[in-house]
Amino acid sequence: MPRQVDHDSRRRHIAQAVRELIDRRGLEGATLREVAAQAGVSMGAVQRCFRTKEEMLVFAQEHVNRRVTERARERIAGAPEPGSVATMLEQTLVAMLAVDDEDLSDARVWIAFTAQAAVDPALAAVQRGHYAGLAELLVALLRAGQEGGQIRPEVDAESEADALITLTDGLTVQVLLGRHTPRSALAALRRRTADLWT
Repeated sequence: MPRQVDHDSRRRHIAQAVRELIDRRGLEGATLREVAAQAGVSMGAVQRCFRTKEEMLVFAQEHVNRRVTERARERIAGAPEPGSVATMLEQTLVAMLAVDDEDLSDARVWIAFTAQAAVDPALAAVQRGHYAGLAELLVALLRAGQEGGQIRPEVDAESEADALITLTDGLTVQVLLGRHTPRSALAALRRRTADLWT
């Protein structure tokens, strides 16, 4: 059992090295040799953890997804009203948006994975799974808000969830390109969500 725990820990450590390399140099910077150097392990250790480069990239992409999810949970827990639908909805979306340095770092990596997913079925499957889970969560929050009388009853939860994901993704790209600042992107997101409340 300890050997398995060590293996899982090493995989996460390597995934973090992949994330750091992609953040600095793009997906092309995440060669096996560079990943091994960044992680401070041998190439053999990387190859023992991941049979192929694609397997390593898929695991690293899931690692970034977990980081964003954890950040959303932390922001919800730290908010004045952590149990409110408004807090959970906004902080889930804000965790996707590039509003601070850590967000920007993960957003750069996310965009690199998204571009590669357009031509890589394995990465595309991970992306679709992430978006499906996110849409399901947003729909549940919107419906809970409607049941609690906080969100307008005429809002179509499924369509709105898709629109919010699309808006947040678009704003993130605009922040990375310098067309929006984190502050203006957050303001745009809040203007959109303000229309939902009763």
